[in-house]
Amino acid sequence: MSAAFLDLPTHRLHYRIDGPLDAPWLVFCNSLGTDLSMWDAQADAFASEFRVLRYDRRGHGASTAPAGAYTLADLGGDVLALFDALGIERAHYCGLSIGGLVAQWLALHAPRRIERVVACATASKIGTAESWTTRIADVEAKGLDWMTGATAERWFGSDFRATRPEDVARILASFVTTSVVGYAGCCAALAGADLRTDIARVDIPLLAISGDDDPVCPPADLQAIADASGGRHVSLPGRHLVNVESPDAFNAALRAFLR
Repeated sequence: MSAAFLDLPTHRLHYRIDGPLDAPWLVFCNSLGTDLSMWDAQADAFASEFRVLRYDRRGHGASTAPAGAYTLADLGGDVLALFDALGIERAHYCGLSIGGLVAQWLALHAPRRIERVVACATASKIGTAESWTTRIADVEAKGLDWMTGATAERWFGSDFRATRPEDVARILASFVTTSVVGYAGCCAALAGADLRTDIARVDIPLLAISGDDDPVCPPADLQAIADASGGRHVSLPGRHLVNVESPDAFNAALRAFLR
């Protein structure tokens, strides 16, 4: 395993690599307000057969936050910069929530670099520009701590919150330490991201994974991505962070698709 940083003109990206040197690349992208540790269960499961790359999106985890509003193209460009720096010609790419929008963007704008794409707990447009503008104003005024209760409910079902409080606490700890500048910048990217028309142009294998009780991006959003792109949709028990709530089922679905 190795953890390292890539210095770009406006910011620094933190990333971690696990797995054999000669294995195919499998890349994971985190959700809004989390860090790369949200994929621990997937890295553990796949690092024996894949070269697993996880990274903290700009403004998250140990990556730094450039000032100003970001765009989906900025976030996709960070991935391609990582690929170029690490000598990755092609990779499987799995992203959740805003990471799932990045996954869709890469499938559309860099299909020669992406072998198979997995879009999880996401949509081709998440929320409205107005809702994200309001979120930016609230976060800039109050920080992130005030959202932890509602965030826990959006991300995890009641049973998981009751039986796995240590996992919930660990992920919420990364949420409250997320850079306000980075969080707001990514909210701006979400406000401007709309791939509902473009998604039909995806022509690489695509798997959409939903949490069956996700209040943020319900299964219908993932079914729409699969229908438009000619891909497949699988719905698993859980809410928004379905990879954390149902890791075994998630890993099984991902492994079947990658094979």
